[in-house]
Amino acid sequence: MEYRQLGNTGLEVSVLGLGGSSLGGVYRHVEIDEAIRCVHLAIDLGINLIDVSPCDGGKKAEKMLGLALRHVDRGRYTLMTKVGRYGANRFNYSSRRIKRSVDKSLSRLGADVIDVIQCQDIESAPIDQIVNETLPALETLRQKGKVRFIGVTGLPLRIFRDVLERAQVDTILSYCRHTLIDATLPTQLDYLLKKGVGIINAAPLSMGLLTNRGPTPLHPGGDAIRTACAAAADHCGAKGADLAQLAIQFAVSNPRIHTTLVGTASPANIERHVRWIEQPPDPELLTEVDRILKPIRGKD
Repeated sequence: MEYRQLGNTGLEVSVLGLGGSSLGGVYRHVEIDEAIRCVHLAIDLGINLIDVSPCDGGKKAEKMLGLALRHVDRGRYTLMTKVGRYGANRFNYSSRRIKRSVDKSLSRLGADVIDVIQCQDIESAPIDQIVNETLPALETLRQKGKVRFIGVTGLPLRIFRDVLERAQVDTILSYCRHTLIDATLPTQLDYLLKKGVGIINAAPLSMGLLTNRGPTPLHPGGDAIRTACAAAADHCGAKGADLAQLAIQFAVSNPRIHTTLVGTASPANIERHVRWIEQPPDPELLTEVDRILKPIRGKD
């Protein structure tokens, strides 16, 4: 497993991290023993970064992760969770709610401290509130020793500049912006690295689009995107390859992006993902898939 320093935090994190949303049964029912085996195997394979959120599975993901980590040495993993979003359409970025949320997460996770606390989906609140209320509340919690580092997450890339021009954060988490169908995150790397922030990439499979099974019916992508991704998956299959493998290899190949989160609750999947990143992407196959996906790249 390769490790990279997460910005100026001093944390050395695995290039592949475990996204914990699946532990909450977001996509399918997950038994407790499967969730625990997945987390333990991930750590044994060298993954030391685990991310979760109270909105995943109605707090279930944090509870499952807490059970899985109960007897794991605290020095073996970096723990990340979030504040601000608590359901599909439930947001609250107030200082009072933020402080209560962190206490609840610490309890569910069975932890004394959260390594990286992230304000989730900050595009869902006025930037003034994030800068003047939410982030100061998190700073207060840092001073109390409940969190170590502070980050923000979101889908539109512009929001990171909006925050970083007015406040200081330690990390940013961007999802669906460094994939085979959207290469916009790398255009922001010079700015982000100059600010010294840790860069976390998530959803390298574009929420299921870049897999053989395809996205869920609720995925917002249009027919053109679905058709192109299915064609890319078929092309990989004809070559005896897996589109998901190519997508994950591509995602971790940029050394200026410190880590990439892949969500799963399956021990078989996490073992497969770790094995995949031991090799770089096949350049010939990458070129062929790029040609298939180029017409829809960057489109919603």
